[in-house]
Amino acid sequence: QVQLVESGGGLVQPGGSLRLSCAASGSIFSINAMGWYRQAPGKERELVATCTGGGSTKYADSVKGRFTISRDGAKNTVYLQMNSLKSEDTASYFCNVEGKVQIYYYTMADFSAWGQGTQVTVAS
Repeated sequence: QVQLVESGGGLVQPGGSLRLSCAASGSIFSINAMGWYRQAPGKERELVATCTGGGSTKYADSVKGRFTISRDGAKNTVYLQMNSLKSEDTASYFCNVEGKVQIYYYTMADFSAWGQGTQVTVAS
């Protein structure tokens, strides 16, 4: 199985910055895409940013110009650099990784794994 461990959340003042990290472990054969989602109380979970294996990135309109997603393929880790944070960014952030795992020597399977979530609170 694939497990994701998130870190980097915390309390920050408006205009401040945080960097989230998500490290994937397990019998990972390849990663097709990594991304970040967030969910605030009473709201639906929404896509924040994604990064494909080829390095193509996409962002939600609400975070464009402020957030940057990046990945370290060798470490199977995805990062989210968050700058100019606003109170509206307050939410629990979850990373997601999709790819293939090697179950046996001759068998692979698709997977989609989620991190446990890390809380980001933006307040003065």
